[in-house]
Amino acid sequence: MKKNIFLLSAALCAGMCAHAQTEVTIGVMQGKDYGVTYMLPQTEIEIVVHASRHTYTPGEFCRYAERYLRLQNVSDTPKEYWTLDNVETRTIGVPDKNNVFFVKLKDKTVAPLMELTEDGIVRSINMPFSGVKASQEPAKDNTSRSKQNVDPRNFMTEEILMASSRAKMAELTAKEIFNIRESKNALIRGEADNMPTDGAQLKLMLDNLNLQEEAMTALFTGKEEQYSQTFTIRLTPKEMKDEVAFRFSQKLGPLDKDDLAGTPIYISVINLKTPTLAPAEEEKGKEKEKLEGVAYNVPGRARVSVTYDNQALFEGEMPVTQFGTQEYLAPVLFNKKATTKVLFDTTTGGLIKIDREEN
Repeated sequence: MKKNIFLLSAALCAGMCAHAQTEVTIGVMQGKDYGVTYMLPQTEIEIVVHASRHTYTPGEFCRYAERYLRLQNVSDTPKEYWTLDNVETRTIGVPDKNNVFFVKLKDKTVAPLMELTEDGIVRSINMPFSGVKASQEPAKDNTSRSKQNVDPRNFMTEEILMASSRAKMAELTAKEIFNIRESKNALIRGEADNMPTDGAQLKLMLDNLNLQEEAMTALFTGKEEQYSQTFTIRLTPKEMKDEVAFRFSQKLGPLDKDDLAGTPIYISVINLKTPTLAPAEEEKGKEKEKLEGVAYNVPGRARVSVTYDNQALFEGEMPVTQFGTQEYLAPVLFNKKATTKVLFDTTTGGLIKIDREEN
């Protein structure tokens, strides 16, 4: 079955106008009636966590860092830890299986052309095919490394490699680092014996010297690698106060909310209780008309906050379908006298715009 669904109804009803469509791509049958089955979305809150795992590896000459390079507090112990870099919070729409509707396609009533998403959520009525694909979820474990590994031994001289002890190797390596720094200074000041002919050549030479210096200095200072990863947590919104969304540990990274090894990250959701469009006493009188119309959502709004260690990671307002109401487009909007074009928000199920053109 095609993922993006077109439903054209003119071929289903006899006696339609000459301007009506005659092709039916896909039809859905309910008993003896032909029509479209579609769903409205419900809101989920998606928390995208960007975290990094840092791995420190001591350098081969770490114990000689202070003696030869005057570098203090250089650790000789491997270490691994996590940092919480950024937290994004947004709403997404997922199909609500409790809000499934069937639009009967018959003369003088509804929707000769409907477009649905891949999940069956209504996207538009009487509008050209958008070709929009459902957005992909962020990867739950998207790993990237921060720096390229360079073997410092590729820059060691024969004298360093032939040294009789580790201490002697460290001493000669430190001297080579100072020689590289002197070469860089000579190039920058224009005092080198073999000066480059242009700026591009100068940059290439300086980049190469910087690479050598960094690689050989890492033999003393050690090397820290950073692996950036992305995790996604989804929650169904309801009114809540400081509920645990997930946990975070500097040793283990992001964790499930039930894993007590991490510090909790809390989420609060406050229903702002925006006014409804129709009073409750008028709903019963509209029930018959609603059953024949096209349903859509009028989302409510919520104030959402995410906190960690008494600091706000996110705070703002978001549309939440479950806090709103449900309304219906009257069947009279969809007849042969006029063409009504409707665009829906597939995240909330709300209306984006309605255009009506007389035929």
